[in-house]
Amino acid sequence: MAETQQAKAATLHRALGLWNLVFIGMVIIQPTAPMGIYGVISNKAHGHVVSAILIAMAAMLFTAISYGRMARVYPSAGSAYTYVGREMHSALGYIVGWAMVMDYLINPLICTAFCAQAAMNILPGLSFYVWIVCFAAFFTWANLRGIKTSARINEVLCVGMFLVVALFLGSVLRAVWSVHHDPSFFTHPFYEPATFQVSRLFAGTSVAVLTYIGFDAISTFSEEVENPRRNILLATVLVCLITGALSALEVYAAQLVWGSQPFSENDVVSAFAIISRKAGGAILFQIVNFTLLVANMGSGMGAQLAAGRLLYGMGRGNALPRGFFGAIDLKRRIPRNNILAVGIFALAGSALLQFFSNRLGGGAYEIGAQCLNFGAFIAFMGVNAAAFVRRRRHKNARTAGGLLVPLLGFVICAFIWAHLSRPALVLGAVWMILGIAYGAIRTRGFRSELVTFDIPADVA
Repeated sequence: MAETQQAKAATLHRALGLWNLVFIGMVIIQPTAPMGIYGVISNKAHGHVVSAILIAMAAMLFTAISYGRMARVYPSAGSAYTYVGREMHSALGYIVGWAMVMDYLINPLICTAFCAQAAMNILPGLSFYVWIVCFAAFFTWANLRGIKTSARINEVLCVGMFLVVALFLGSVLRAVWSVHHDPSFFTHPFYEPATFQVSRLFAGTSVAVLTYIGFDAISTFSEEVENPRRNILLATVLVCLITGALSALEVYAAQLVWGSQPFSENDVVSAFAIISRKAGGAILFQIVNFTLLVANMGSGMGAQLAAGRLLYGMGRGNALPRGFFGAIDLKRRIPRNNILAVGIFALAGSALLQFFSNRLGGGAYEIGAQCLNFGAFIAFMGVNAAAFVRRRRHKNARTAGGLLVPLLGFVICAFIWAHLSRPALVLGAVWMILGIAYGAIRTRGFRSELVTFDIPADVA
């Protein structure tokens, strides 16, 4: 009986400060976020990558502000699931939560597979399947150590990646400064008349928004942060701004080296590494490659960490089996079952991804990334809609700016979501149909008394 009462009283451990959150958010997004998609943005925007990154930042800030505002009202690990369920309707909350599960499960899966591929380039003697076991086990072990340990690991990874970015910027400065002395040359990354077209710029921006995917995970730590009503909003907006400023600086330096010339199909994925070799030689080329491996390790760990909290919020609310997903480890005060489940899913899923990739080529990875965005942007739209409804419902908060921010956030996210690839939309639709069918059966038609959206007692 005492053990049962203790289990009921168990809560997540409030151990994170504002900057712990910022570091975790930065690692999930990756300080090197634009490096992997630089070639794609450059080709679409005809070299105007800096402008595309900055426009994308402005666009995603609307959604970041909506997340922060809703976290002030509902500081829960359920994040968008709770915001939409409490503010709009329990059925809509469940649907958004199910879409988030897709996003949060696929992210660590893709990171595990990418890390294995990158590690094979460094130590080709071990097979892909050995590497995915190593990485999935390491991510799971690190996240089972407790939230403070996970935060410290994220801080170390983040500092390491910042140092490599600084090394890259220094190499570019040395390579460019001695050759170019015309001031107009340094404005070309923002605007080059010969190649500029508005349609091209916005085509690049539609890809550049992917640089910011992951900032929403900050809200899933609401029950493990001190003063969540203040710190979640600050951390979410800060991560978006820091990511935008750092990404703009990285791609600005890259464009000074490369200009607006297009990349070939074979070089699009490794475009940033190619620029690194041109700026700093073979050593910088290898350092950047290794850093991209480390960045994806951090992103994989952070995504698994956030997924565990989301599943806990949904399990506690009875949207998923509460006995398993709503349980807390009494010693470390973490959702241990969820961390283990996500680790196993990432391991099995990355093996399947590689299996299909061998038959479909790189298209399997691209479809996986698009499916991740399918779930993410449904959550983004849901949070913006919830923020709009709340502002509309409360007269004191019904200001023009208060209504415009979530409205613009919703429209931008809906536009991006509608332009995902057809395979991603089909697979996402199948996932949603399965989830809605499961939820309808489990909750007897989404009756609100059977799906709850709890707020922890210490901040309620």
